[in-house]
Order: sequence, then C-alpha cells, then structure tokens
Amino acid sequence: MTPTSVGARTMPSRGGRKRIGGFTLIEVLVVFVIVAILIALALPSYQSALRRGNRTDAKAIMMESAQYMERYYSTNKFYTGAAPLSAVSPKASSGAAIKYNITATTAATTFMLTAVPANSQTSDTCGTLTLSNTGAQTGAIGGCW
Repeated sequence: MTPTSVGARTMPSRGGRKRIGGFTLIEVLVVFVIVAILIALALPSYQSALRRGNRTDAKAIMMESAQYMERYYSTNKFYTGAAPLSAVSPKASSGAAIKYNITATTAATTFMLTAVPANSQTSDTCGTLTLSNTGAQTGAIGGCW
C-alpha cells in the first residue's frame, strides 16, 4: 500500500493515467450562449441611452442658439441674419461623429431652429426637432423635449 497525501485531488483515471480537471467544450459553449443572451438584452437599452444623450446635446445647442437669437433681436430689432451657434451637434464634430444638423430659418420677427438627425442618430424615434421664437418645441412623437 502506498501512502497518499491528505487533500490531494485527482480525477478518475483512464488507462492508468491521472486526468487533470478542465472545462469541456460543451461548458465553454454554454457560457458563450449565456453571455450572448445578456448582450442581446443589454445592447438595445445602451443604444437607446446613447440616442437620448445625443438628443439632449442637440436640444442644448438649440436652446443656446435661441438665447443668442433673442439677444440678436434685442440689438437689431429683427432676426434676419442670425444663425445658430453651431451647425452640427455635438459642436465642432465632423463626418460620422455628427448626430444632428442644425439650421435656422429667420424672418424679421420670427425664427425656427431645426435639428435633423444624421448618421447613427437617424434611427431615433423623435426624428427632426424644432424650436421657434415663441418657445414651441416639436418632435416626431411626444416626450422628445
């Protein structure tokens, strides 16, 4: 009889050799499937949060531009010639980083700021956002502002 050490772990032997424990292919595949399911559940929420954040940035630029236009009107007594502070959202972005294109339509006593979704933001359900000199705010659906 040979002495064995207390607490030693061995797997059942096959052909007289000791087997070292590890993961089987099935166990690894089950883990991958679980991770894939978790990602599939979390990804839409994450993308929705990104779209909301991009929309908030565009609304902030529009509000800031509206304040600038009111100051312009106070000085000049007309809105004609006033422009938004940034033509894109986020400010100073270019190419695929642009989320909204912002334009202003001005007349002597009125203006309308419009933010049109671009690039990855086009899938946002709120669509085009507008802000007028009266403070009227619109989006494709309610709750966008």
